[in-house]
Amino acid sequence: MAPKTLLIPALLDDWFPLLQHAFASEDWEPVLLTEDGPHLAELGLRHFHNELCYPVFLVAGQVLSALGSGKYDAPRCGVLFGQAGDECRGSCGIRLMRRVLDRTGYEDVALLSMNVRGIDRDTGLPITPQMIRRALAGAVWGDTLAILRDQTRPQEAVPGTAEALWHQWMETLGQDLRRGRSLSRAAILGRCREMAAAFRAVPTVERQVQNVAVVGEIYTKYCRLGNWGLRRYLAAEHCRIGVGGITWYALYYMDTHAMKGSAAQRRVYRLLERFAAGIQRDMLDILRGAGFETLPPFAELKKQAEGYAPLNVTVADGWLITAEAAAWAKLGYRKILCVQPFACLPGHIFGKGQYAALQRKLPDARLVSVDYDASTGEGTVQSRIRMLLDERLEAAP
Repeated sequence: MAPKTLLIPALLDDWFPLLQHAFASEDWEPVLLTEDGPHLAELGLRHFHNELCYPVFLVAGQVLSALGSGKYDAPRCGVLFGQAGDECRGSCGIRLMRRVLDRTGYEDVALLSMNVRGIDRDTGLPITPQMIRRALAGAVWGDTLAILRDQTRPQEAVPGTAEALWHQWMETLGQDLRRGRSLSRAAILGRCREMAAAFRAVPTVERQVQNVAVVGEIYTKYCRLGNWGLRRYLAAEHCRIGVGGITWYALYYMDTHAMKGSAAQRRVYRLLERFAAGIQRDMLDILRGAGFETLPPFAELKKQAEGYAPLNVTVADGWLITAEAAAWAKLGYRKILCVQPFACLPGHIFGKGQYAALQRKLPDARLVSVDYDASTGEGTVQSRIRMLLDERLEAAP
């Protein structure tokens, strides 16, 4: 029998085209949901209380719109629902989504939980060694491509060259992942060298650009649906964009979760962290050797948060936001957008709670906080972004 369709709502725009292959199996054929627009939040709001966080509405809207489109045989569909498993209201989203699907006639649609915390075990997607190998390669390659594209695009001689090259490599690497090729450590890094050489060869011209870093909550930082196409907007304004890759987030997750749970769980997290950190370090050496800028390796990045935020915070994005902001400022990205979804309580407390202290301790940088929500107008968001882009900063000492 042919595999069922696994619908994957948007979250990691620069990684899911690769990471989707980690979820392929004899049982499931992954399909990324790419529909965009404010109507998705409105659709989600019809079924959820408006005090839930904004990403839940968007995920629900995408899923319900896809199931109602007629493109898929609903009884042979499943939905992959990401869950951090922390003090996050989104972690109960899968159970609330189950009720919505049952009420709207999609009781046969399976919901699969994507988490490593053991929550919702009855719906958890089984994690296999092959899945982990493909996910690791997809994360490293996704980081590499995002960094190369974002730093090449502002000064490309022919507009669209970097984006086209990104798509070409996505197709090439997707074939590797589908066929289970190039998944050894040496082969993963070999692909990184090839990508760096390809982007290095893109013809460029001198052009005045400004550096803008984006930090904040995972959904609004990485997903165009959650940040209303922020990367496209900044690219159109001739910005060189700095966004921390998913390997830093994954290592942060491992590092903070190694401080809780059983002794056996903590040991596993530490072993995974050491292995993944080693590959990340090699990846960054390749990129820097080719002349590209990157955030420091995870262990060094963590030190950036010392004196800014408590390192024992294990909720939401904790000290990662602070560490990334401080590191980007040191790299010359002195304009920093801090993005959050409205009603994300951990994000507002542990994220926005750091902004004032950061601004005081980074006097040569400028931080602007932007909240995304269904009730917020596009003009309000863009005016805050423009406030940052149009501000003239004094030359750094």
